[in-house]
Amino acid sequence: MAEIGPNTRLRVSPFYEATLSEGVTAFSPYNSMLMPVSYGNPSAEYDRLINGVSLWDVGVERQVELNGPDAARLAQVLCARDISTCSVNQGKYVPMCDHRGVLINDPIVLKISDDCYWLSIADNNVMLWARAIAQERNLRVDIHEPDVSPLAVQGPKAEDVLVSMFGEQIRDIKFFWFIDAEIDGIPLKIARSGYSKQGGFELYLMDGSRGTDLWNKVREAGAPWNIGPGNPNPAERIESGLLSYGGDTDDQSNPFEVRLDNYVDIDLDNDVVGIQALRAVKERGPVRHQLGIKIEGHANTPGHHRWYDIYADGESIGSMTNGIWSPRLKQFIGFALVERRYKAGDTVTVNKEGISVSGTLCELPFI
Repeated sequence: MAEIGPNTRLRVSPFYEATLSEGVTAFSPYNSMLMPVSYGNPSAEYDRLINGVSLWDVGVERQVELNGPDAARLAQVLCARDISTCSVNQGKYVPMCDHRGVLINDPIVLKISDDCYWLSIADNNVMLWARAIAQERNLRVDIHEPDVSPLAVQGPKAEDVLVSMFGEQIRDIKFFWFIDAEIDGIPLKIARSGYSKQGGFELYLMDGSRGTDLWNKVREAGAPWNIGPGNPNPAERIESGLLSYGGDTDDQSNPFEVRLDNYVDIDLDNDVVGIQALRAVKERGPVRHQLGIKIEGHANTPGHHRWYDIYADGESIGSMTNGIWSPRLKQFIGFALVERRYKAGDTVTVNKEGISVSGTLCELPFI
């Protein structure tokens, strides 16, 4: 089996050693880092997330810090959603677009103070983009990657685990808000967030030397709830209709195509990067839209790792951007990025590894 050779371009997170001890079996590159994607038992990992509690190394979810007198202005210029009403200790999910109105990231913006914001990013080099825009606008802001690495605790029992560690204040955290915390000298910010629809939190570790310590403390606290390792689960995220930037988007995708309409505020100032292009898309309507697709047969087949062409009436109408067997639906499902004239209920054909299979378009989310 081929292996990734030693490479200083691929960094590891503060939780790397802990994941090795847990028996991690596979990694994927993300933000020039190694992200654990399997511990060798997909069924158990899925079950923990759906029915219990799961512990994820998501240190690859890097933070880009904007700090200085013009930090708030830069944060808004970069985001196609109004964040002017964001309070300290509040986060917001935002589309970030280029000048064409094309989606280039979908971070969570966390307001640390009036002069400091973190962009908790998906897989793309937002730091270079932010520096370029700041220089272009002559903004007084320092932009760097702080020593911050998220550890996710996800699943319906996640809240109980963290309450056992940090007290009842955990139950009061609102979605995408966060609090400062500390445990045995480990500095944290705890947010109610995470890449699943099963509920949970992200612990933003602010001392990279304490990664194994934090992992072990959460592992020990979660033992009564049978906590175990996991990762952003592909089956759960597809069932739940969660977008994967770069996985479900291409170099032409705008927020309106991929169900981010509610996160775009087209009345923002013209200073906001891409806002004028987004107004034009809004007026004429997007060329494509994102739907679900249910495939006939293919029981328990593995997920795919490339886009597949979708056909209707003998012509290509778009792509199936992901696909996996759904344990809860007992069916192979995925996302379809197709021409707008095709709607939920339409029957299509997918060219999957050279084989034509039948599918039906449907609304998202599946569950």
